[in-house]
Amino acid sequence: MQKMTVEEWRAFVSQGTRTGKLSTVRADGSPHVTPVWFLLDGDTVVFNTGASGVKGRNLARDGRFALCVDEEQPPYAFVLLQGRAGLSDAPEEMRRWAGRIAARYMGEARAEEYAARNSVPGELLVRAHIEKVIAFSGVAD
Repeated sequence: MQKMTVEEWRAFVSQGTRTGKLSTVRADGSPHVTPVWFLLDGDTVVFNTGASGVKGRNLARDGRFALCVDEEQPPYAFVLLQGRAGLSDAPEEMRRWAGRIAARYMGEARAEEYAARNSVPGELLVRAHIEKVIAFSGVAD
């Protein structure tokens, strides 16, 4: 494995439709991991979640997160982002980001549909500030 540069890991996490595996902290201190659609915005990871779901409740109580983005085929690679999340329920901001995230994963044609669905009361916009990065690329055979 070879350590990625800042430019390499930013390109890696932004490439295509790779999902992130988000880890949050449950009330009892145990981890909770779930896949998420996301975008990178400078030093922030942006995604949506429900306020009453496990992710939303965990992040509201304890904003610490870890997000792993990986390549599951040889030569394998991964980026692990760690930091603290902030939450917003501002409808316009949620809708704008939900549309941008949906465009990445579902295409521009369906972006508005997902933006409308993910910016209603009970949804949250998560802006997770990156404090630490661990990133390694695989070595091709």
